[in-house]
Amino acid sequence: MGLPPGLRPITVEVDNLNAVIAHLTIHGVEAEPIPVDETTHKRFTFIADPNGLPIEVYER
Repeated sequence: MGLPPGLRPITVEVDNLNAVIAHLTIHGVEAEPIPVDETTHKRFTFIADPNGLPIEVYER
């Protein structure tokens, strides 16, 4: 999900990324594939809000 220049996503930190993605999927929200942050070694993904703007979901 590319961001327009100057736009930063809202980030939500969660305890269990798999559980959150499962819940979102049940409600029709698609998440991007889950990469691992090279610096923190933590998993994250992006979803889109109703306007198509990105929301980052980051695992603690």
